[in-house]
Amino acid sequence: MFCQARTIRIVKIVVLLSLLGGLVGCSTWFTGDFKDPEVQLTKVDIIKARLLEQQFMLRFRIDNPNDRSLPVRGLIYTVHLNDIELASGESSGWLTVPAHGFEYYEVPVHTNLWRHMKYIVRLLEKPDRPIRYRLDGEIKTGLMLGRRVHISSDGEIIPGNFIPE
Repeated sequence: MFCQARTIRIVKIVVLLSLLGGLVGCSTWFTGDFKDPEVQLTKVDIIKARLLEQQFMLRFRIDNPNDRSLPVRGLIYTVHLNDIELASGESSGWLTVPAHGFEYYEVPVHTNLWRHMKYIVRLLEKPDRPIRYRLDGEIKTGLMLGRRVHISSDGEIIPGNFIPE
């Protein structure tokens, strides 16, 4: 009886020390010389464009300037066209960016532009006039005690470049 209780106590201590060691390992990842990854929107693909639903694929390049691989566990985003919120959401895809390397992260986006149709039609009346876009978000990094890295990208698109002749 005494031997069994002692064994259980030792197992509990070993499990507790293992968990604490894992937490210390996670927390040291984000202390000291950690540098935020660089995140760039590299491509927007139109998957489907119907009257009531539009689907896009946003492609990001994530550069890791650190000496350790970087686990990425999701992205929270908001996309604006001029001052209109086009889409917002959260992606929960996982990937690992190697140390001093890069990976691409793709995020599917679904929108419904019906409520903004009048405004969009006015924008498209002058297809050579640029339209501003802005993407704001956060990349969720790390495992248990991760951190969020803010991303922001903006620019202009010219609608006439996307209208088939």
